[in-house]
Amino acid sequence: MGLIKKLFSKDEPAKPSPKQISDKKATAPKKPKETVKKTPKPKKKPEPWDAAQFKVEPQEGKTRFHDLDLDERIMHGIFDLGFQYASPIQAAALPYTLAGHDIIGKAQTGTGKTAAFLITVLQKLLTKQPAERYASEPRALVIAPTRELAMQIAKDAEGLSKHTELNVVTIVGGVDYDKQKQQLNDIVDIVVATPGRLLDFLQQKVVFLDQVEMLVIDEADRMLDMGFIPDLKRIIRGTPEKDIRQTQLFSATYPYDVVALSESWTYKPQQVEIEPESVATDTVDQRFYSLQETEKDQVLVDFLNQATTGKAIIFANRRDTSRDLADRLNKMGVKAMLLSGEVAQQKRVKTLERFKSQDNTVLVATDVAGRGIHVDGITHVFNYNLPDDPEDYVHRIGRTGRAGASGMAITFVDEYEAYGLMDLETYLGKKIITEPVPKG
Repeated sequence: MGLIKKLFSKDEPAKPSPKQISDKKATAPKKPKETVKKTPKPKKKPEPWDAAQFKVEPQEGKTRFHDLDLDERIMHGIFDLGFQYASPIQAAALPYTLAGHDIIGKAQTGTGKTAAFLITVLQKLLTKQPAERYASEPRALVIAPTRELAMQIAKDAEGLSKHTELNVVTIVGGVDYDKQKQQLNDIVDIVVATPGRLLDFLQQKVVFLDQVEMLVIDEADRMLDMGFIPDLKRIIRGTPEKDIRQTQLFSATYPYDVVALSESWTYKPQQVEIEPESVATDTVDQRFYSLQETEKDQVLVDFLNQATTGKAIIFANRRDTSRDLADRLNKMGVKAMLLSGEVAQQKRVKTLERFKSQDNTVLVATDVAGRGIHVDGITHVFNYNLPDDPEDYVHRIGRTGRAGASGMAITFVDEYEAYGLMDLETYLGKKIITEPVPKG
């Protein structure tokens, strides 16, 4: 638990109930009377279901969703999705968040953290419905750094809430502005958003956040990397005070700035830290080649032209390095696509769709852009540069060797980067052997 000190003891009382939000409404912007909706419009009529058919035997060391006293409608959604036992992050986080406490969670992609925070959001929304609702006022807000992640979270929320009447609205860039504006002009329970488009709507008074009871900040470290923190601060200032709303913050890593922000945005949080079962997957063949910086381009092209190389991602440390590398590869006869933070959102979406749908494609990416790539069938990951942070190395090579398939991770180490191998060896817990580039 060591990176952030434990800020909340089990003996301390929970924060005030979300119903106390009304005590602070004096500063909230007033909505026109015609927007008042006394009863939300039903999304669909819940299907009849016999909860007895969802049987899961107790198992030592595992937490069943049955053990968490969840609403039957949520259990129906969990049953449909085929889940039986909570993942480690879910088992650790849900007892605190369901009790109303804030949480700071350290968990990698693929650990089940999305369901961990969504189950709490849904349970709280279903536990008590306000007598009167206003249009454009979500009760829960989930903020994610990228369009792709926000849309995946919204999809998961729709699945878990399938048998409820809760309304989920996705607010992201690159999608029809007027259509999203129209969706917000009604009763909204959950908004899943990226910072840029949400801040735009907030400033235009299309959405109001003064009734947010639950705030979720996902992948806070990526928010920091992508420069979203100023926008995020302005958004959070539009929500109730932190001792009134419930906040869940998740991050794969804990740089100092994330630690400071998490302490300012949460109220007496409990920290939950889930380390991946293995630091580097066993299904990835990891190779390190020592070479001169000037040799990298040609060696990379030689590897890409081999018959055994299919769908491949090439990681570089900087945006400009990635851009220039993609240009050089195309001039050398390799059709390479670019995915980085400086690429326009719509073009990024189209690039990722092409990469997913086509065989033998090559994608050049930065760490921030690459962490959101979840594509099966990637045969090779190339580290054009040794990453500055050992955790980024694990994120990179985790793009291959997925879904039971094998993969290969090839890392180029030049004379300027060799010093970084010691930190990576410490992180991986094993000696790294560099070898010369194979001839032929």
